[in-house]
Amino acid sequence: MRAQGLTLCYEQRTVATDLGVVIPDHSFTVIIGPNACGKSTLLKALARMLKPKAGEVYLDGAPIGSYRSREVARRLGLLPQSSTAPGGITVGDLVARGRYPHQRMLRQWSARDEDAVAEAMRQTGVLELADRPVDDLSGGQRQRVWLSMVLAQETSVLLLDEPTTYLDIAHQVEVLNLCADLHERKGHTIVAVLHDLNQACRYASHLVVMKPGGVIAAEGHPSSVMTAELVEDVFGLPCRIIEDPETGTPLMVPTARTRHHPAPGTVAHTP
Repeated sequence: MRAQGLTLCYEQRTVATDLGVVIPDHSFTVIIGPNACGKSTLLKALARMLKPKAGEVYLDGAPIGSYRSREVARRLGLLPQSSTAPGGITVGDLVARGRYPHQRMLRQWSARDEDAVAEAMRQTGVLELADRPVDDLSGGQRQRVWLSMVLAQETSVLLLDEPTTYLDIAHQVEVLNLCADLHERKGHTIVAVLHDLNQACRYASHLVVMKPGGVIAAEGHPSSVMTAELVEDVFGLPCRIIEDPETGTPLMVPTARTRHHPAPGTVAHTP
């Protein structure tokens, strides 16, 4: 998947001009950058949810606009930043909607569909919630259900816009480990927008760093891209980059604020 010469706009507001990016096949690509720099907008363009004013997105070598909608849905799955479930729908029924692209007039619901839905829910740990109304779930549970629906599509490309939203740290790691397994063991191409730089460096095989104005500041493997100079330039945050003791990947440590130390012989008062 690649994008070339994109101009992306919302009505009269231009978010990016002449934006180009290449998503390596079978990579775990993570897009990072400050708020409002165009990360989610780029993902929408890659998913054909936002039509570029100029430029083109290519999927499997062909312009993505040349595919029928159902064919696009068989090739890539999208987890948006926020989704709304129909009122009263159960977890199982919502996840089953991920099989829609595989339904045809002469091919209705099958055992293969049933297995795909069950496996998707099993992978995200929501199988026991299958009969629960989605409205009754916590934000973290709902996020895992939406991810299940995307997995049920069984696409080779997964586009995930902030997949760890609403999740506590344990479930964030769980979801990212699942994505890493899909990438490493099943060969999925994954493109995810994340805010946590250290999680991005730990899980990404390919990093895309964006600056305000939809500008690509850097691309490549985290070990060659992530530097203290880049973080300060893009995020305005002085930091140190050290080695993650668990994975050996870059670990960003913000510079500590200067603390006030009382003069010798004085007593510091706690407010």
